[in-house]
Amino acid sequence: MGEYRNESLDAVLGAVADSTRRAILARLATGDARVTEVAGDFPISLNSVSKHVRMLERAGLVRREIRGRDHFLSLNAAPLAEAADWIDHYRGFWEDKLAALEEFVKGKHKTTGKRKRK
Repeated sequence: MGEYRNESLDAVLGAVADSTRRAILARLATGDARVTEVAGDFPISLNSVSKHVRMLERAGLVRREIRGRDHFLSLNAAPLAEAADWIDHYRGFWEDKLAALEEFVKGKHKTTGKRKRK
């Protein structure tokens, strides 16, 4: 497994741990938007949405561009790829374990005979 920057991975996983932040990312996946547009999608205050956006920015998942008085947000999905790679490493581990369990169960079933069906 390659080297992972722990702080970056921690920030990404922490950011996507919250459903509101995941919803913000989903919204930005459809295109760039003003902070106020994003906030309009949620039943929370603009201040609360801004706090979520700042956490996403710290994780590198959102970029902000200021044009005059407008703050435009865009998705930066690259940090999600690092998190996906990390998760995939462990997916392989569990797939191997589950395959071994399946073989074990099938082997036990063969040695104990066929089960009666109801």
